[in-house]
Amino acid sequence: MIGSKLFRDIEGFSLFGEPLFRIPLVSEILNMQQKYYQKALMDYRKNPKNADNIIWLGRRTAYLGRMREAIVIFTEGINQFPEDARMYRHRGHRFITLRLFDLAVEDLLKASLLIEGKPDEIEPDGIPNDRGIPVSSLHSNIWYHLGLTYYLQGKYEDSLTAYINGLDSLALEDNYVACAHWIYMILKLLERDQEAERVLEKVHQEMDIIENHYYFKQLLMYKGMFTAEEMMAKARVEGELGNAAIAYAIANWHYYNNRVEEAKTLLEEITSLENWATFGYIAAEADLKRLSKK
Repeated sequence: MIGSKLFRDIEGFSLFGEPLFRIPLVSEILNMQQKYYQKALMDYRKNPKNADNIIWLGRRTAYLGRMREAIVIFTEGINQFPEDARMYRHRGHRFITLRLFDLAVEDLLKASLLIEGKPDEIEPDGIPNDRGIPVSSLHSNIWYHLGLTYYLQGKYEDSLTAYINGLDSLALEDNYVACAHWIYMILKLLERDQEAERVLEKVHQEMDIIENHYYFKQLLMYKGMFTAEEMMAKARVEGELGNAAIAYAIANWHYYNNRVEEAKTLLEEITSLENWATFGYIAAEADLKRLSKK
């Protein structure tokens, strides 16, 4: 009985073959997400043939840490609505979470084909920000997640192309800094330093950033407005690492500035955290896997 429960709590496996146990949520967040989940489940049961109901049930299930179950729900959506790019976009996202990168690329490429020649649409947030303004769209999210997946595979040229497509998808400064952050890192890794500096030309302190504050501050660091030490201070809470996104960016900064040991130490610290579902964690894991082969 104990063994079967343990198996149910394993959502997938890391790139090193270690089990990824379902992440427990703190009570306040758990209660809120369960409330949203019950609403999505009720809507789905009332009308299981509605595409929006399927998407929200899948999203709310994933927010509870049940990634495999979410993938099953989005697969049902694909079976019912094979021409709906949103189904592939969301399933692709969860394939990334579970380190199934080839499957993620397949889904996100399919989604990119389905949106060709179609108008973009704002993608509602799972939890609205303080200003109630969604900062991403269907097109931008497809390109962003495709760019991320290629990046995690070490396919930097393909990743760059996808992120540039994402950069042009939504005219919001939040979208710009999110894509520009990854584009800058990719160009630095490719040793295309002049192009990387041009990415920073649009970045300034008066940008109207609604959500992506850490990407924004990281870009300001690249411009010399923050030090790496100041950024790491933002990533730690009472000395403990709490922000994998900032920490990963700093680790990468060490790496492409030829401080490989510093980079590796920080990557190892990131992958010692509990929340294995964040993109910073997954990127750190992918980099450590590549470093282990050298």
